[in-house]
Amino acid sequence: MAVKIVNNRANIWALKSVGCTHLLTTTACGSLTENIGRGDLVFPDQFIDFTRHREVTFYDKFAPGKMKHEPMAEPFDADMRRILAEEAESASLNFHTKGTIITIEGPRFSTRAESHMFRTWGAHLINMSTAPEIILAREAGLPYAAIAMSTDFDSWKEDEEPVSWEEVLKVFNSNVHNVIDLLLKVIPRIGR
Repeated sequence: MAVKIVNNRANIWALKSVGCTHLLTTTACGSLTENIGRGDLVFPDQFIDFTRHREVTFYDKFAPGKMKHEPMAEPFDADMRRILAEEAESASLNFHTKGTIITIEGPRFSTRAESHMFRTWGAHLINMSTAPEIILAREAGLPYAAIAMSTDFDSWKEDEEPVSWEEVLKVFNSNVHNVIDLLLKVIPRIGR
């Protein structure tokens, strides 16, 4: 059975081609810390790419003069993150203004050992979609920010059941209205 993988390169290229100027994404994710609870929103400021099988650049081969070596010290757009925080504050949402999100291959969830390892690396959140989206957006010149909703505690909390798809959906469905409301307030302010 062939697994279908999201063609991030095609998606980012298509968005850029039709005039998209900014990318504001949403993602369900696992929390790797005690202080980010289920349903909390996080506006990440850093990422770790732990994927291994995805195309992470528009440059298929080294081409002197044509390849861009993109700086990634501050990968998420600061202005968009500021607007997200302002609107989340005015709506009295539970949110965090920064955090490091690690992207894994999926579709499986982490083992307990992997979850503990990611915590020691300084990751606060885990998902399956931020990388290589953010890398490709940077190459395409599109400012990028994310609204990450914590739905679970991955597999590291040994006093709880490990993450399950059913639990992710339950928490997501009970909090998605906060994400939608936030998007409706933030989108008109982006790029002004």
